[in-house]
Amino acid sequence: MKANIKLLRKQRKFSVEFKRSIVKEFESGKFSVLQLEKLHGISNPTIYSWIYKFSNFNERGYRILEMKDSAVNKLKALEKKIKELEQAVGQKQIKIDYLEKMIDIAKDDLDIDIKKNYSTQPPIGSDKIKKK
Repeated sequence: MKANIKLLRKQRKFSVEFKRSIVKEFESGKFSVLQLEKLHGISNPTIYSWIYKFSNFNERGYRILEMKDSAVNKLKALEKKIKELEQAVGQKQIKIDYLEKMIDIAKDDLDIDIKKNYSTQPPIGSDKIKKK
């Protein structure tokens, strides 16, 4: 017969530095409590107790509210910013391609080598040799 065996509950101990780093991440706005919970595998109440204990801004008796919409709005704003930056990069690439094509045309049709350093003078006798 087996004796009644209770499942031992593993209790983790976190250092004060780790707790403060979690609170700092929350206060900086990088992560919400829910994101920190999923990222580190720590329960909500534990994170909130650390916030009340180590935060400069939150005191016990005040409730911390996180709006889910704010996280969604933040994500949408970041996606919009990425789209704008990708568009700007695309426009710059089109401009670069256009200018490179113009340089190639100038070199082929007009015998002007724009890619060379403009301030350097060609060798003295090279001009006379080409024209002869």
